[in-house]
Amino acid sequence: MRLLHTMLRVGNLQRAIDFYTQALGMTLLRTIDRPEQQYTLAFLGYGRNPEHAEIELTYNHGVEAYELGTAYGHIAIGVDNAAAVCDAVRAKTATLGGAVTREAGPIKGGNTVIAFITDPDGYKIELIERPQAASELNSTAN
Repeated sequence: MRLLHTMLRVGNLQRAIDFYTQALGMTLLRTIDRPEQQYTLAFLGYGRNPEHAEIELTYNHGVEAYELGTAYGHIAIGVDNAAAVCDAVRAKTATLGGAVTREAGPIKGGNTVIAFITDPDGYKIELIERPQAASELNSTAN
């Protein structure tokens, strides 16, 4: 078995695509427009299925906001430098939305460096500093 994608419902598809591509460096992999069914999908990621998991952004035509509920936790992304990603996100929030909600630093009781950001729709994203894993990912993607 393999994790293929995580779906997030968004209120503004282009804003969400811009955030994930410009602030987090993902690539827009494909879109599917279903006007008769009144929804559009956008798949983003750091590589394509099945080698890499993707984010599926779902825009239901005419729906601008969702209740996120209390069960959703977060998406986690491995990064080389969590502070640098926070700086990049912070620089883009005026035009793209989103926010840094926890600055990069070690987890309580440990050494792993993490940070948290939110996307323009309020979804939480944990950045986990893993320089070696991110370097290996970059070398296999090239």
